[in-house]
Amino acid sequence: MKILPKSLKLLAAQLKEKSLNFNDVSSAVFNTVRKTRNLNAYITTTDQIAQDQWLESSKRLQGGKLLSELDGIPIAVKDNFCTKNIRTTCASQMLRDFHPTYNATVYERLKNSGAVLVGKTNMDEFAMGSGATDSIFGPVKNPWNEMRISGGSSGGSAVAVATGSCYAALGSDTGGSTRNPASYCGVVGLKPTYGLLSRHGLIPLVNSLDVPGILARTVEDCAVILNAIAGPDCRDSTTMKTLPKTVILPSVEKISLKGLKVGIPEEYHSSDLQDNVLKTWNYVAGLLEDAGAEIKRVSLPHTASSIAVYSVLNACEVASNMARYDGIEYGHRADDASSTEKLYAKSRAVGFNQVVKTRILSGNFFLLRRNYEKYFMQALRVRRLITQDFEEVFKNHCHVLVTPTTLSEAPHFKDFTEHSNRDQCAVQDFCTQPVNMAGIPAISIPVRLSDTNLPLSIQLIGPKLSEELLLTTSRWIENIVKFPHWKFSS
Repeated sequence: MKILPKSLKLLAAQLKEKSLNFNDVSSAVFNTVRKTRNLNAYITTTDQIAQDQWLESSKRLQGGKLLSELDGIPIAVKDNFCTKNIRTTCASQMLRDFHPTYNATVYERLKNSGAVLVGKTNMDEFAMGSGATDSIFGPVKNPWNEMRISGGSSGGSAVAVATGSCYAALGSDTGGSTRNPASYCGVVGLKPTYGLLSRHGLIPLVNSLDVPGILARTVEDCAVILNAIAGPDCRDSTTMKTLPKTVILPSVEKISLKGLKVGIPEEYHSSDLQDNVLKTWNYVAGLLEDAGAEIKRVSLPHTASSIAVYSVLNACEVASNMARYDGIEYGHRADDASSTEKLYAKSRAVGFNQVVKTRILSGNFFLLRRNYEKYFMQALRVRRLITQDFEEVFKNHCHVLVTPTTLSEAPHFKDFTEHSNRDQCAVQDFCTQPVNMAGIPAISIPVRLSDTNLPLSIQLIGPKLSEELLLTTSRWIENIVKFPHWKFSS
């Protein structure tokens, strides 16, 4: 069996020049899927669909008419994106046998570019979590150490990319659910500007915060996927109305950081920040300064309120979004209900896990008439202050921010599960949640391995629609640190 190249760009080039063929790719990919099945990255693998798609790609290659650079490239999709006639479960009993009749826009665009679907990836139920530990199909394990969590909620997508069973994967990011597992699994995770990618077909968690995310092995590969799926969608009124500028990354040799103003937010020095993450943060800041960037200490004073604001807004929108699952139109239906009310109650009692039920109850409490102003409206006001903090910093002080992605290396399963889901998210997503509040882009890039041989990453944050700047700066960092991605490649 032939060894596949490291990156999507290299694979596309070798396929085009025919030093590799699609049979080589298929054999290597599904061999990797089988070898890493113990990590539980996939809920559903789409072997036959992938073979059919590779056959079509092969025919186009023979005819000299590939659809794009993504033609024949294996990808995976988080199991909360609708895929036509392919089971889409949200890792929940409620949707265990749900087969959508349409594709999510972002997957449809990848499919139309010729990308090949390897499978649907595992996750926290309805994307509520930061560990990928709450799936009805079992937890996702970290490829660097099976005793550690993968991060979540897009843990399956991160593991699929890290192990080499696909070259890129779609995740979703509501409070860090793409960047968190990217950090723990040592891959690149991009959370784009809110509205740059369509949410049509992404089963909603928190509509005002949800963003489709991208996981890939390299920054350049991430840019390729972004260019393929970004842009307006008449089926999603929250998308931007004009086509975005194509992200074009310069070669590493041509990237200059002179004059780049880099902010270091004081408030991200959390009391829970591990020393190895702090050293990694300082190391990257030093690299940027040595390359000519101007490092500035900045303040985002309302960051500390982000977790509380997120907890309220998340629960309120969850309560609304989960109301559609009543056992009537689709989803799990109880067998022994003797009345409509009992049908609703029993279907939802069995269909949802305790995490989902708790958020529904909390959201309905916050939305009671007597609590609406005190909780929901107050959370919206503080969210605006968080957004204004970012706007002020980017307008007057710096071009990008550099922060940790997570406060620690990937936790042990035992340590992670000793705390409630809400407490886990409060700690694990401390550095990622504020970005979703403001609707701005951020990227997590792996930097080095800890003393326990686990990935340590940093996060770059930019103003709205600054994806090209973030990806360019990240590519420079990626080239300097040379993180050892390829331990798991097929």
